[in-house]
Amino acid sequence: MTPSATVGSGRLTERMTALVGEVRAVVDRGLPPELTAYLVGERLAPRLRESDLLTEDQREGDPDRYRQHLVHAEPDGGFSVVALVWLPGQHTPIHDHVAWCVAGVHEGQESETRYRLVSDGRTAHLVETEHVVAPAGSVAAFAPPGDIHVVRNTGTTIAHSIHIYGADISRLGTSVRRTYRLPADGRK
Repeated sequence: MTPSATVGSGRLTERMTALVGEVRAVVDRGLPPELTAYLVGERLAPRLRESDLLTEDQREGDPDRYRQHLVHAEPDGGFSVVALVWLPGQHTPIHDHVAWCVAGVHEGQESETRYRLVSDGRTAHLVETEHVVAPAGSVAAFAPPGDIHVVRNTGTTIAHSIHIYGADISRLGTSVRRTYRLPADGRK
């Protein structure tokens, strides 16, 4: 399932404008990706669950697939902020990312299954390593490699999450580096 996408309206709430400024200050430090993601996650966490973080347009879903709203892309390409809207049952494909990522659950809950790619030299398969249910207020921060996962809304209500990527999503169109169609744990 691929997201439907909308390009940022150029409108940021006051709270989002403050968050963008704090993320910019972290990114401008030029730290390693893992540390950058961790520090950006610390900036995002206190802003989650605040009703004035997103505009009404950035909260709109799509009945057919999860929806991606580009909220902000830094002019120099250093990072992007995306609001994802998930109706119950919507999910990503199994995928990894082009850059570090921070995901914070703003409303509702998301379920994430993480995988490790295992090769015997001739073939490869995915092995499930962890399953996490993230309620509102939860933050996850990671950097490639080793960021293979699938995200789902297994709840009964709409879920909103804020994702901050260390890449220019306005130019790339996605944060996904690769999707995986290999059987998980050798199952088809």
